[in-house]
Amino acid sequence: MEVYLPIAEVQINIVLILFVSFVIGFLSGLFGVGGGFLMTPFLIFMGIPPAYAVANEANNILASSTSGSLTHWFKKTMDLKMGWMIIGGGLIGTAFGMLTFGYFKGINKIDIVITLAYMYVLAIVGSFMLRDGIMEIDRIKKKVVIKKKLHTHYWIHGLPLRTRFKTSKVYESALVPIILGVIVGFVAAIMGVGGAFLMVPAMIYLIGMPTKLVPGTSLFVTIFVTGFVVASHAFAYNTIDLVLVLILITGSIAGVHAGQKIGQRLQSSELKTLLALLMISVGILMAYDTFFRNGTPAIKIPTDKVVEISEFGNTIFNLSTKYPIIYGISSIFLALVAGVAVSFIRKQVSKWRAERINKPAMY
Repeated sequence: MEVYLPIAEVQINIVLILFVSFVIGFLSGLFGVGGGFLMTPFLIFMGIPPAYAVANEANNILASSTSGSLTHWFKKTMDLKMGWMIIGGGLIGTAFGMLTFGYFKGINKIDIVITLAYMYVLAIVGSFMLRDGIMEIDRIKKKVVIKKKLHTHYWIHGLPLRTRFKTSKVYESALVPIILGVIVGFVAAIMGVGGAFLMVPAMIYLIGMPTKLVPGTSLFVTIFVTGFVVASHAFAYNTIDLVLVLILITGSIAGVHAGQKIGQRLQSSELKTLLALLMISVGILMAYDTFFRNGTPAIKIPTDKVVEISEFGNTIFNLSTKYPIIYGISSIFLALVAGVAVSFIRKQVSKWRAERINKPAMY
């Protein structure tokens, strides 16, 4: 079943996009990471222009981050003060990132910039994760216990404006989370990712936050950073395609919940190694796609049939061109509503299961 994306102006197979988004969502839930750094490359492989792939995946991440953040809000496992400071820096970084995005788009080089950014990030981060995963598996087999320092001090810890974060129980310069936010926001604007692969290690090893507070705080930050990214893309570049966003959200949400169920039964070291291998493989595929395919999609979608634009597609196109501000707000609202709805459904299902488990047997 093929559908035409009115904003991206490409024809896609809706079943294939649903399947890929479900698989990426499943891997996200399985490995406990955001799927933006995997979904965006696959969208590019399927022929969607990189600029549109970045913008629409950011919208998809906004929905999943909202759902995950609310779950942690109910559990009270997030540091709001830390989160707001990272968000402050994140908005600044996103603004610089969007200016950079606009510059390269203006000289028609944004596609190669996005592709190269993913290629290098996936290769570098995947290599480090693979090394750590293999070392962790080896330590488990040899039953080696390594005593780690509670907190390693770097030059950045000597910055002024130190403040106390009561929830995280750390005393740190306010400039540290702000600088982290600037970097995360810049990367999110260029690559369309939530930035968790940067935030999580920095929160744990640089700031010294308790591990249980890191995922919730990271997701909380991602809501505002990706929301700003989505708004910027919708208002300035008209790259948000609600038809594609709806497909991505539907597949991703189903996949994430399925992956979380399976991930609870596997060892973290094995998951880390598998994820690293997947990241390196995608990075290699992007390098091959960039330097040898000359822009030909790695995943070919049949386009011999002419697909007419549906009434819904026409409505989306007219709304985006005539009322870009309303269209941008609608795309953000859609993601937020989907995230909130899924979060409350999960809460009710968990409550129902708990009541069934605690319910006395009927004889």
